[in-house]
Amino acid sequence: MEHPIKILIVEDNVIIADDMQSMLEEIGYEIVDNVIVYEQAVDVLKNNHVDLVLIDIILASDKTGIDLGKHIRETYNIPFIFVTSNSDRATVENAKTVKPDGYLVKPFEQQDLYTSIEIALSNFNYAKKGVDKIENEAADEITSNSVLKDSIFVKKQHLYYRIQFTDIQFIKADNVYLEVNTVDKKFLVRSPLKDYLEKLPKNKFYRAHKSYIVNVDHIDAINSKDIMINNNLIPISKDFKEFILSSMNS
Repeated sequence: MEHPIKILIVEDNVIIADDMQSMLEEIGYEIVDNVIVYEQAVDVLKNNHVDLVLIDIILASDKTGIDLGKHIRETYNIPFIFVTSNSDRATVENAKTVKPDGYLVKPFEQQDLYTSIEIALSNFNYAKKGVDKIENEAADEITSNSVLKDSIFVKKQHLYYRIQFTDIQFIKADNVYLEVNTVDKKFLVRSPLKDYLEKLPKNKFYRAHKSYIVNVDHIDAINSKDIMINNNLIPISKDFKEFILSSMNS
């Protein structure tokens, strides 16, 4: 990322707030402020650049985190995540009315915090581009293909891995799955090859064959029928061979 994500923490338990701040700073986020009541949060948002807000639903003020969520929705175009120890149906239903970008139940680990923030930012970027807002229930399916400026999220087991575009070497279609190959890892993604190509930078990634997308920066060798990437022989179409050879000679 070009600059650290700037986060505002709104949490009235000082011990939990400090713990969250330490976790976030360790990951590499920047904490704009750490406040305990609605009024302080409104003031910080008014006077600072904030990329995302973490909000405890129950605050040490008459106005709740849900009131703050409503204020953010009406005033700013930024994502926010509710952090709460209450996961009962009434609280969740009430929280849903202001359409939070995430919902994190205490206690949580650093990895939970990281995943929630990155998915919230990623989904929010989609929404800003006019794609329908992703509901939390559908997040598992969609976020495995979620794009940020210089990278893409890929789900493996219970974690979302952020892969830099520059690290992707080639992508192979295998039935309903795609195999995304980096230098040292493979990830399975459920997506049509054509749709996935549209998420990747146009000047680097090309459809080399009906079953392959390749990152041209990683091509090591070429002959009349194949290219080689990291000791993998990949078949190529006639059109792609002509395109590569003309690019090399230009």
